[in-house]
Amino acid sequence: MKKFRIILTLFLIASFACNSDNKEKEKPKPLKQAKNAPKVVTADIEAGIKANIDKKVEEGGGYFYMEDAAGQELRLQLVRVHTEYLSNLGPQRHFACVDLADVSGDVYDVDFFLEGDPGNMKVTETTLHKLNGKPFYTWKRRKKDKTWYRVPMQNASNDLLGVIEGQDRFEFRYEVTIPELKKAAQIWIPIAQSDRFQAVELTSLAAPVEHRILDEKTNGNSVLYMELAPGQSGEKIELVYNVERQEKNPYEEKSFPSRYLNASALMPVGDRFQMLADSIIGNKAKDGTIMQARALYDYVTETVKYIKAGKYGTGDTVYACDSKSGNCTEFHSLFISLARSAGIPARFAVGASIPSERNDGGIDGYHCWAEFYAEGKWWPVDISEANKYSALATYYFGRHPANRIEFSRGRDLVVEPGPRSGPINFLAYPVMEEGGDPIFPKTFFSFQRTPKNETSDKLVALP
Repeated sequence: MKKFRIILTLFLIASFACNSDNKEKEKPKPLKQAKNAPKVVTADIEAGIKANIDKKVEEGGGYFYMEDAAGQELRLQLVRVHTEYLSNLGPQRHFACVDLADVSGDVYDVDFFLEGDPGNMKVTETTLHKLNGKPFYTWKRRKKDKTWYRVPMQNASNDLLGVIEGQDRFEFRYEVTIPELKKAAQIWIPIAQSDRFQAVELTSLAAPVEHRILDEKTNGNSVLYMELAPGQSGEKIELVYNVERQEKNPYEEKSFPSRYLNASALMPVGDRFQMLADSIIGNKAKDGTIMQARALYDYVTETVKYIKAGKYGTGDTVYACDSKSGNCTEFHSLFISLARSAGIPARFAVGASIPSERNDGGIDGYHCWAEFYAEGKWWPVDISEANKYSALATYYFGRHPANRIEFSRGRDLVVEPGPRSGPINFLAYPVMEEGGDPIFPKTFFSFQRTPKNETSDKLVALP
């Protein structure tokens, strides 16, 4: 009987270990409780693991301490308890899976085993299961005795899901075809800039007329500006960049986060979004900012559907909230409005995602993302990608891959001279006006990846 219980226990461990890759996994039926054992529900296990973590955090002066496989000390804070994987393994035996964030910004999935009754559970085993969504081990079953055991996973990779980690190098082309013009026109195009995560060199700029570079001071953007005439109809504007980009992780920055609490034209703050944010955060209001942000991230990931229909692509929070649909702009606008309403600074950026599965060719439009501020750092998030690839939901909470380029930051951009329509909502594709009326030129992105054996130290020198 004892051997049977061990086998069944290990089976349940394998079934419930942190495995966000399979949301629709059917849960095995819980073991029958012993006659004298109190009934245990998942809320009891959640309370038990939180109590144990809170105690360790208090003893650790604000951090939960663990060591990684290399013996390096980790200083962790609670991000999320995976309530969907809480499991009662038998009388006084329980399992919990928890996300904990290190001060470096790395997010670990940690497996916990507990013993005891409700209100008096103690952790008996703690194991690091995943780092930024990549597993250290998986479970396999022995053929002879049917018992389960851990198997280390070597060189786990996210490449097949569009993620290049570490660094990426590529040439990027931004091409605009001027439409048929009957009147004088103006055009505004974003110019990508170097920062601590991307080294950008504008190698060529082909334009049919003289141009100016405008400074958008609030967010630090650069904007290419040209005045066009009907004679330029059908001509092209082309910007070519050499880009070296590194994977983005939580980072410190000299800035004033409080200014990222204000509303913008299409990202309201307060009122219904305050009520919604409060309901999502719930009793996590007494927990850390990272845990609250993760609750908002999960809500948007799980609630909004990626659908290019209706009023999508404008980054209208109200539309995103009402329709529960949109593209990346809707996902991140809703998150930013909710975060700001909850008192969490958050900001918007846009660029393009570079395909990981090939080394050249066209790119299917722009892509946008967000960041929130917590624990003295800006935390990158990409919620629409987490929605597409649930296996990467943990990765995209605190990471942006190396295979992308950023064009501009912020919303409601003001430049001089600016469009007659007013501040620019966000700048990815060109903004163009003919006689003061908006028109939409054809825009095409393409890339050519640089061979890996061609190395550079440009990114290494960035702060």
